[in-house]
Amino acid sequence: MSQHRKHRGYASQRIVADFLRQHGYPFAESAGAGRSGSDITGVPFDVEVKARRGFDPKAALSQLSRRASLTLGFAVLRLNGQGKESIGDWAAVIRFEDLVKLIRKAENGTKSSNPQDEHGLYQAIDGMGI
Repeated sequence: MSQHRKHRGYASQRIVADFLRQHGYPFAESAGAGRSGSDITGVPFDVEVKARRGFDPKAALSQLSRRASLTLGFAVLRLNGQGKESIGDWAAVIRFEDLVKLIRKAENGTKSSNPQDEHGLYQAIDGMGI
């Protein structure tokens, strides 16, 4: 891997940590290079940050699974052409089972007047500010 790609990876970790600090996780920090485990520390979930060509979602999810963490894990992907200003548009990859659990928690106890929203998902998401 070239020095430029390594620098981009470390910079991406810092950008993700900054974003998390600004959104309710004041202790989020980039783990830096050469450290095993989550790329972001100080948060109650496992974050793998990827900023490279040839992203392999299965490999990223397998990497998270191998850590045997008891916390929610996901990968944040910085696509080519995406800078710090567009972090809200960066992609995240999460196991489908974990996504369904998150959705169920988000809609827990939420009732909707929309007949197409029998489980209250749209209302729950709206309440999350999404």
